[in-house]
Amino acid sequence: MDFGGFGDSSDSTGSGDFGAGRQDGPALLGRERELSRIARLIDAVDADGPRVLVLTGEPGAGKSALVDRATARAAERDRGVLRVRGCEGEQDLGFAGVHQLLRPVLPGMDRLPAHQREALRHALGMDRADGVSAPDALTIRTAVLTLLLDAAAERPLLIAVDDAQWLDVGSLDVLAFAARRLDGEPVSLLLAARDGAVPARFDRDFPHLSAGPLDRAAAGLLLDAQPRPPQGRIRSQILTQAAGNPLALIELTRAFTRDPAGRELAAAGALPLTARLEDLFAADLPTLPSATRRALLLVAAAGTAQLSEIPGVGGPEVWEPAEQAGLVRVDGGRVRLRHPLVRSAVQQAATFAERRAAHLALAAALAHEPDRRAWHLAAAALGPDEEIAEALAESARRFQHRGGHAAAATALERAAELTPDPDTRARRLLLAAESAMYAGHPQWVGEIAGRVTTLTGDPQLLAEASLRAGWSLAVTLRHDDALAFLLPVAASMATPAPALALSALGTAATPAYNSGDPRHRHEIQRIDGLVAVQPDGADRVWTRAATQPFTDRQRTLKNLAHAVDTLPEETDRTLPALVTLGGAAWILDETDEAVRLLGRAMDHLRRAATAGANCTVAQALALAYFESGAWDEALAAAEEAFWLATEAGADNVGVGSPLLQATVRAARGDHAGARAQVADAVRGRDLHASRSLYVRHRHALALAASAEGDHETAYGQLRRAFTDADRPAPVHYHASLYQLADLAAAAVRAGRTDDARTVLDAVRRTLEQPRSARLAAIVHRASALLSEAEDAEPHFRAATDDPAAARWPFEHALARLDFAEWLRRRRRAAEARPHLTAALDTFVRLDARPWAERATAELRAAGVPVTPAAPADALAGLTPQELEIAQLAAEGLTNRDIGARLYLSPRTIGFHLHKVFPKLGITGRAQLRDALGRLPGSD
Repeated sequence: MDFGGFGDSSDSTGSGDFGAGRQDGPALLGRERELSRIARLIDAVDADGPRVLVLTGEPGAGKSALVDRATARAAERDRGVLRVRGCEGEQDLGFAGVHQLLRPVLPGMDRLPAHQREALRHALGMDRADGVSAPDALTIRTAVLTLLLDAAAERPLLIAVDDAQWLDVGSLDVLAFAARRLDGEPVSLLLAARDGAVPARFDRDFPHLSAGPLDRAAAGLLLDAQPRPPQGRIRSQILTQAAGNPLALIELTRAFTRDPAGRELAAAGALPLTARLEDLFAADLPTLPSATRRALLLVAAAGTAQLSEIPGVGGPEVWEPAEQAGLVRVDGGRVRLRHPLVRSAVQQAATFAERRAAHLALAAALAHEPDRRAWHLAAAALGPDEEIAEALAESARRFQHRGGHAAAATALERAAELTPDPDTRARRLLLAAESAMYAGHPQWVGEIAGRVTTLTGDPQLLAEASLRAGWSLAVTLRHDDALAFLLPVAASMATPAPALALSALGTAATPAYNSGDPRHRHEIQRIDGLVAVQPDGADRVWTRAATQPFTDRQRTLKNLAHAVDTLPEETDRTLPALVTLGGAAWILDETDEAVRLLGRAMDHLRRAATAGANCTVAQALALAYFESGAWDEALAAAEEAFWLATEAGADNVGVGSPLLQATVRAARGDHAGARAQVADAVRGRDLHASRSLYVRHRHALALAASAEGDHETAYGQLRRAFTDADRPAPVHYHASLYQLADLAAAAVRAGRTDDARTVLDAVRRTLEQPRSARLAAIVHRASALLSEAEDAEPHFRAATDDPAAARWPFEHALARLDFAEWLRRRRRAAEARPHLTAALDTFVRLDARPWAERATAELRAAGVPVTPAAPADALAGLTPQELEIAQLAAEGLTNRDIGARLYLSPRTIGFHLHKVFPKLGITGRAQLRDALGRLPGSD
């Protein structure tokens, strides 16, 4: 993936940093909207549309990268390119920008009319000016426009202007003159300038495009691409303070990596800045009056915008220099810093004595606010101080009560640093790790837990530290490492501290499930037998469900129901209980209950100050949504899980969430897009040690192949969910079993029924009774498809007649479709029709297009005419991007042409068109022109 390349000449290292600009190269993260708009500008020379676009953004936003990508795209499309970059040192040199812009075409100046040629040569300093009057401005501007249009007559032209805020006035006048005369000409102009510094000539008269902050997911991916990606709390601080600025994300990471001494600033909430960032965000700070710098330091230390809460900041005359320098905006008794990094720059520029004095002044003024007072006293502390540490610990308890787990973890971590007694310090660190765990920051948890081992020899404290360290790894792909922490804790605490042992086993059950290695499950079961008999709480229900999902199912269900009925009401135990019980319900095929419990857990997280910060809960909810037929909700939850995972460093979720999204895309007919997303998700990963993801990976690819009609490939992918031994066994003891019916369906179409029957027979013998309604239906469907004709019907009926099986609508509809096809082939069309109608309704609701098409074809073959109804308000149902793609396709452009114009891949265009067709009530692109022509509001 390509990163770097920032908005201004002072913050750009060229096109190689943030995306070199090849159309088929890596994408600029989070810049799809901007790239699409720029592509339309470049292609406007072949059609109607604005010929000028003004690109704006704060320093470091990536404007230069976008300009680089624009010039590369223009070159790929055989456009000529003329570039100019403003230079602060040349602002006073008349026509310096024009000279830079025109250098490649200056040989064509000889073809200009004589008076224009002489005027331009004079303006560019190419002729001596002795005794010659200065040419008039109109002649110079006309000469430049003529030269540009002459060049464009040979091939269409892109004029790319970067750092326009630093161009000389004469060059800006020339560019503005030309820009107003480009309509109908094969020339487009892209001009980039900083926010708030767009030249007046381009400020109002031309379309603007803002390169805003990256969203949090793209920002997280950018951090992951750095040589040493930040982890834990520092990662969260960088994401917060960079506020989506690409340059800031990279430079803050570099600064913290190079300057461990900057940890003192980080503890105070301000990250160390590089000189590059200081130049961009606070270059004028040293020139400000001392009273202004002191006022800025107080505001930076206070962390509040309300001036009435900050002592001694002075009146308007103190703030005026800072406002003129663009550092702050004061309005209505509030002061707003231009960017979060201004706060860091102000604190970094101050000495420790100055920062300490500011914090003490604020602490004295905030005696009525104990939480904020404790923080300022802590920031001013010169060494260990139990009184301040206890005040912070009290503050943390209040944060926890309000659901502010991240704030509580930060307070407890700082309290531990100020605690003189080593054992007390260790206990506070463990409390900090627990709060960080509830806040959803695994790497931070691991960092904190690792410090406990150097402070104490208390076996229980060390066991708790290992428990937290294991949890921090449980959401990664390092399953063996996580279990190496957790299983010894469970074994050693089984007798002296059974509650701690059960907690360790409950945590261990997650990496044991994801790993799928039977050794881990057997060890968990062995240790569970050592723990004294206790009421089965949430931890034990989850442990047994995750490690023995098909053993004594009825007892586990009974314990699950009891644990749900006795859930604590809104205590610190509610959230973990909701998560573990929701996970157990999902494993046990109580999918509706899983959606309810995990949905409550997400609501709980969103109400808290750590809004939604738990990627594992979001992913589990996404899986439950998918299986229950709420596919749009599944996609939304998976997307949320993914960006949370990128922030938390939870690569198990970082792989799993895109696999689920790809599965939905495949089921909806975008087989190429699904395969591409799968490839991105697993690139550089070895999933053989993570068998649950391995099976889901194979299932996604199999579904994509089935959607394309490639049943041989589908069978090959699904077959890899089972071993190749004489008696095949599931690769994953739970996930593989849910592939049996799809394996059988692919086998029938690929002519591999004998092999599939071997798998089914071997697996079926290992399954205990009673099975869940879902698994029973899956086994019956597989048995029906692989049975001899006289034995198939009872299995088909068992798979389709149980009302409980309808709770998994896609699987149930597949079973009904298979049964209907079997019935129709036996001339029992009347019996097939109700199954086909019900299956089609489900496929249409889910937007499962390949299977909807198959069901439609079967219905027609069964004598039922099927006419898709046109949507009542199809235009309103299309997103702006879908409408644009549909209009281009209606004009006759191919997917490749549309993709080139919109900076999207052809397969992405195909994905969008497959969503457009049912919304318009049509079946193919040949009907697009008529469909769009009859829509309300179409021209």
